Amino acid sequence: MLRGLMQEHPLLVSSILTHAAKHHRGARLVGVDPEGGRHRSSWPDLELQAKRIAAALRRRGVQQGERIATLGWNGLEHLAVYYAASGMGAVLHTVNPRLFADQIAFILEDAGDTHLFLDPTVAPALTAIADRLPKALRTVILLRDAPHPDLPCEVVTLEEFISAETGDYEWPQLDERAASSLCYTSGTTGMPKGVLYSHRSTVLHAMAAVQPDVFALSAMDVAMPVVPMFHVNGWGIPYAAPMVGASMVLPGPRLDPASLFSLFEEERVSFSAGVPTIWTLLLQWLRQDPSRRFAKPPRLVVGGTALPVAITEGFLKEYDVPILHAWGMTEISPLGSVNARKAENADWDEARFLDYSRKQGRPEFGVDFRVLGADGNPIPQDETAFGELEVRGHWTANGYFNRDKDPAVTEDGWFRTGDVVTLDALGEIEIVDRAKDVIKSGGEWISSITLENLALAHPDVQMAAAIPVAHPKWDERPLLLVVPKPGTSPTPESVLAVLEGKVAKWWMPDRVEFVETLPLTATGKLWKAELKRQWKDFSLPG
Repeated sequence: MLRGLMQEHPLLVSSILTHAAKHHRGARLVGVDPEGGRHRSSWPDLELQAKRIAAALRRRGVQQGERIATLGWNGLEHLAVYYAASGMGAVLHTVNPRLFADQIAFILEDAGDTHLFLDPTVAPALTAIADRLPKALRTVILLRDAPHPDLPCEVVTLEEFISAETGDYEWPQLDERAASSLCYTSGTTGMPKGVLYSHRSTVLHAMAAVQPDVFALSAMDVAMPVVPMFHVNGWGIPYAAPMVGASMVLPGPRLDPASLFSLFEEERVSFSAGVPTIWTLLLQWLRQDPSRRFAKPPRLVVGGTALPVAITEGFLKEYDVPILHAWGMTEISPLGSVNARKAENADWDEARFLDYSRKQGRPEFGVDFRVLGADGNPIPQDETAFGELEVRGHWTANGYFNRDKDPAVTEDGWFRTGDVVTLDALGEIEIVDRAKDVIKSGGEWISSITLENLALAHPDVQMAAAIPVAHPKWDERPLLLVVPKPGTSPTPESVLAVLEGKVAKWWMPDRVEFVETLPLTATGKLWKAELKRQWKDFSLPG
């Protein structure tokens, strides 16, 4: 073999921050605290703080591979911990404070965290499990000054923790395959499972995220991750933004439409990413007052679950705001596919591509897909046949932390996502359901997601969920649960009329029931497992 004569340097998370601090000193960093106050910084200042935190961890004996947990919102201190923990060779472990107490206790024990950085506003989530904290946990560091919670370990403030450190610290040269961060799945069907990312996978994922057909980030952007930093590392934006030297706005816990719109306008945000619920509520809020307009329309990315075409169309036609539909999951860091135009549909008019925007699109470079039917063979690209999506690539999990080999990884190295999809002639996927949520009626499959998205086109429907219920002849039939918008009174007939002609007749829900609320997971998705439990005794007549 003739080797190339090129230098080799490890792909390390710390190198991203060093690059931003050295070459993008003028970029703005804005962090919003829980009270709404805004704090300003820069990439050089953030690196200095990260180095002080890393030095303090090292002074306390933290070794490479130790897990360092966080329970906090999107803020500057949290971002500094991101780079401090991974940069020194420890493992950043972001914990979702919205999980149930039992899940938080399990995650901290499973990870074996030795230090935990805590936003004081979520201290109750920790004190609720004070008697179940892992024995390995030595210190809790408050990210802001506040009364110390009563915990069976040392509690200090961040300023106390780093008071002896000057920032004169050199990032160590690590193996790029060393673990850099740990995220747990949302645990909707059992206890969460840990996904352990490497420095190499994280850097490669960030390189993919900044591509023009993905997040299209540049040094001229102001990026605001609305997706929480405890949700799959903020979809990689905390790494992608400094990689290109973009400015960043970290909105804290206040994600209501008015607070977000204020940040969009006053901080000149040009790019943001979040789940469908966030953008749906923002659109509804904008429509309440004709004077609410973007001075400079931002680019939005949506993921987590499918966004109804009506929302995408509303933002584009009414506010000139484009929304890119992406798909991913914790096990793939999370970016897997995007629905951006390509040569085959470059000449489609706006209406045609808006309809197409409901799809999750194609994989970006670094990810590969295959879709197998129930018979184990590839499905046809006819937009009709269903199959389970399998993934492999440079930032795809090959197993779970502290678990034996999981059946989700096939013998030939593909990760089984559990998502049921169709393929079209362009090779683009559309997720029609989770494998566990497909409604199986008389041996045929009905997509609950399709029914839900169509129902959301009704002007009086705020939320919708389709679940299977027992039927004496067909085994399962769809029940559509609807939350009306405040002050409205839609009828079952008017909701079903929206679906007429858009799905096969046998897909039509047998019943529409109106409810006040629908349960959501800690990441804002419909909690189908809980809905099925609540309605398990409901059955339809023959």
